[in-house]
Amino acid sequence: MYPLQLDVAGKRVVVVGGGPVAARRARPLVDAGAEVHLVAPYLCEPLAELVAAGRVTWSPRDYAPGDLDGAWLAHTATGDPRVDDAVAEAADAQRTWCVRADDAARSAAWTPAVARVGDVLVAVTAGGDPRRAVRLRGAIQTALETGELPLRRIRQGERRGQVALVGGGPGHPGLITTRGRQLLAEADVVVVDRLAPRALLAELDDEVEVIDVGKTPGHHPVPQHEINRLLVEHAQAGKQVVRLKGGDPFVLGRGGEEAAACRAAGVPVEVVPGVTSAVAVPASAGIPVTHRGLAKQFTVVSGHEGLDWANLAGTEGTLVFLMGVSLLADTAAQLVAHGMDPDTPAAVVEDGFGPRQRVTTAPLSGIAAAAEAAGAQPPAVIVVGDVAALAIG
Repeated sequence: MYPLQLDVAGKRVVVVGGGPVAARRARPLVDAGAEVHLVAPYLCEPLAELVAAGRVTWSPRDYAPGDLDGAWLAHTATGDPRVDDAVAEAADAQRTWCVRADDAARSAAWTPAVARVGDVLVAVTAGGDPRRAVRLRGAIQTALETGELPLRRIRQGERRGQVALVGGGPGHPGLITTRGRQLLAEADVVVVDRLAPRALLAELDDEVEVIDVGKTPGHHPVPQHEINRLLVEHAQAGKQVVRLKGGDPFVLGRGGEEAAACRAAGVPVEVVPGVTSAVAVPASAGIPVTHRGLAKQFTVVSGHEGLDWANLAGTEGTLVFLMGVSLLADTAAQLVAHGMDPDTPAAVVEDGFGPRQRVTTAPLSGIAAAAEAAGAQPPAVIVVGDVAALAIG
């Protein structure tokens, strides 16, 4: 067999049969722009929907000689060998390629199982064994979607650059979404944070430019306006840019600012949500931010100065502080001073999902001293509320 892709856009394709197999053949033809005509006395629901939407035409009867006139391609899937034989013979006589669903060995053409991600299409055949081909296709599809196969363009050509703001989750490489992995595998430039899943960078092509803009407490070597400029500049040069961030880009991650900067410059931007550390890191220590009988809501707070302490102290449910280790003593003192019970359970979870993960627990009035005695260091998430008493490990 000779593998070949066909441009069927605007070309007449006849599908004989009205059942689920015919529907599976018709849908990708319609999506590829073919002028599909159905011949069948009855149609299954997916085909009826295509007819109702005006995307295919239909002759509501059995196959008859002449139905293939003007067709570039035919598919027959009636389930009746005599009809399929007649369609195949008519197609052969007029030099029209025909795909038989009933007997691959007698078919003039085969349709492969197809894995598709973006503009990448992989067609799989398996020696006339369609179930085997589908299983292989599934494995390839998963590998494409998770970025395990090389997706990055080598021949760039004329294409528009864009930016993807990808939330990498709380740091473990397995907690990034499949869409995030896919975009990372396609990237020409990666602008990466300190708390992003950096282990994934080792999987990138050598030609991919990696720009480290990581911040540490009190040390921001690349200011935000410069990060915004880098994203826009590389995208305007036609590059596929991934801004790889820890957690979720829109949860205290300045993703909104970066998206706004890109849009203001006319650069397309995609936002890929991530597993936020505000929920995931407490969970890694056995702490649910909500729990029946203990907390019906939770509030995520940036652990910096200038907070409305009276409002926070009176909030029902769980308080989750990000980036707040250095100010933990002041945070605890302010909450107690504004009316929160000093015996409220509290926990500090360091390096969630990382190799040095550690949990320190104490009542709110003593959590700062306990964390200092343990030598708690960022990155860490602070949890204040009854659910902190559920911490393990």
